[in-house]
Amino acid sequence: MPEPLEQADSEFAVVLRAAIRARGLGLERIRDRLRAQGVSVSLATLSYWQSGRSRPERRESMTAVELLEGVLELPAGRLIASLGPPRRRGRWLSTVPVSPEVAAFWPRPDAVEDAVSEVDIRWDERLTRISQHDRVFVSADGGERSYHSRQVLRAEADGPDRWVVIMHLDEHDRPLPTIRPLRHCRLGRTVLRPADGLLVAELMFDRPLRKGETVITEHELENSAPYPPADNYERKFRLPVREFVLEICFDPARLPVSCVRYSRLDAADEIAQQVEPSGSVHGVALNFGPGRYGFRWDWQK
Repeated sequence: MPEPLEQADSEFAVVLRAAIRARGLGLERIRDRLRAQGVSVSLATLSYWQSGRSRPERRESMTAVELLEGVLELPAGRLIASLGPPRRRGRWLSTVPVSPEVAAFWPRPDAVEDAVSEVDIRWDERLTRISQHDRVFVSADGGERSYHSRQVLRAEADGPDRWVVIMHLDEHDRPLPTIRPLRHCRLGRTVLRPADGLLVAELMFDRPLRKGETVITEHELENSAPYPPADNYERKFRLPVREFVLEICFDPARLPVSCVRYSRLDAADEIAQQVEPSGSVHGVALNFGPGRYGFRWDWQK
């Protein structure tokens, strides 16, 4: 059974749906009228708002809600009032009282949020990140060949049935990687935005989890040759992870001349690391996040 919505979310969705029916406007016409006033909201976002699957929270979204009141001929402040007080986004993880927005650590937050609006992220904050191990494979020509990720998640409520992957390529003129589920998951909805270098995909679990249950999933992302040039890799954590292992696997035929591990929390933290003769370097972070954790390297002095 779907989980009941919070009262504030439910009221907003009910008011919005009723207003849309009363005006007899389709979502495309509403989107176009908002766009004419200088505000861009995707059809998926409007659909999620009216169904209650998500709610507006960012400043840009609140501006759109104010304009929606005019488009739908509602009294000023009616939709805003139905939202109630801002939602505490970290209620499922006591270590993070208010978690960042889903696109907080990405270079183009609006593009990421627009892509993510087309998938279901309602379970994201109800999955505790127990551990994650990323392996990045770099080819002899210095390109990003593939990525392998294994993670252990625990449900903090009944119902989580998916995990959402967000992948960004700096080289936007390159084909996006192919994503492959490997263990205990299958591919759900996939959003490809080549112009933004973005891939967003749902990894569906074998079955919905009950509160307290854990799941181990594995998936890989593989680029096509010629591989995009690689001089860094980082993982972004909107919510904390108990253990994160990041391993960069270089081809022994060509090793970087220097490699630095870094993290971005409240302050910069950088540590030079030695690449093993076998071609690998790794870092381990415990109780990490929110923030970014990664490596960058140089191919020549």
